[in-house]
Amino acid sequence: MPSHSHGSHSLAAVVQASSVVYDRDRCLEKARDLAADAARMGARLVVFPEAFVSGYPKGSSFGSVVGTRSMDGREEFRRYWESAVDVPGPATQVLGNIARENQIHLVIGVIERDGGTLYCCILFFAPTGELMGKHRKLMPTGCERLVWGFGDGSTMPVFDTPHGRLGAVVCWENYMPLLRTAMYAKGTQIWCAPTADSRDSWIASMQHIAVEGRCYVLSCNQYSLRSDFPADFPCTLGDDPQTVISRGGSCIVNPFGEIIAGPDFDGETILTAEIDLDQIARGKFDFDVVGHYARPDVFQLSVNERRQDAVAWSGATPAAARGEAGTPFARPGDLVQSDIST
Repeated sequence: MPSHSHGSHSLAAVVQASSVVYDRDRCLEKARDLAADAARMGARLVVFPEAFVSGYPKGSSFGSVVGTRSMDGREEFRRYWESAVDVPGPATQVLGNIARENQIHLVIGVIERDGGTLYCCILFFAPTGELMGKHRKLMPTGCERLVWGFGDGSTMPVFDTPHGRLGAVVCWENYMPLLRTAMYAKGTQIWCAPTADSRDSWIASMQHIAVEGRCYVLSCNQYSLRSDFPADFPCTLGDDPQTVISRGGSCIVNPFGEIIAGPDFDGETILTAEIDLDQIARGKFDFDVVGHYARPDVFQLSVNERRQDAVAWSGATPAAARGEAGTPFARPGDLVQSDIST
């Protein structure tokens, strides 16, 4: 159920910064430094951009045209795959430690590696260091589909936190009205919108979602230069090290559509704003899109949250079939709880 604590206030931060593209360890180091900076500013919820670990490869074609793919493009994909994150795995242990060290809820975009497929993924960490869960982007946009797989309805979590009900919708997923409706129905109060979209029209979309959902929207994009990418990165946007690849535009919007932090297009920065849950109740007085302003007698939405596996096992598990009796079997992509606080 949604949080209802009267007078609940907390400080949220969005981190506008570039990845160190294709370098997982340096991305994690940068995340540690920036999360600590945000925590020193008083933030208890810290949001990082889409694909922060280990990069959004803007400007690359991965050597692909209709009907053929080059060996150079295949090598670039291998490089991207090598820099990706196993969930859970060593990188999520580091991120959990960052959350614990700074006593923050951490929301961060990563490229998840599951077998031979990459997914654009948002990870959620508690102040204890626990990996709370993940959201895989349901619909990669345009050429993202060359390198990212599709999420399914099994990873659309919304979490109760002291700051409010917390969820994430990535980039152009925010333009999917049925997904928005599902997230509103889950009681989302803090809507994290990690993105790669820095157009002026994006800001209007964030304001619309804040008003439509009567929620706080935390939109977070990278500010990146060509120099943040490897020198041999095949970028169609230019090779001048000072070329702006992504111009940011991060912002925070309240439930009445008012921008209360940002948008910033000037460089790397951390934006903060106060979350006041009382504003959500005030907003829903006259508009609750899945409550008193809904018409379920006319319109209804059906949501499939079942996991969609390519192979459905019945009878013996694969481990047992291989003669590995007693071996627990975890399907690829399963979140397995581990002690990540050490």
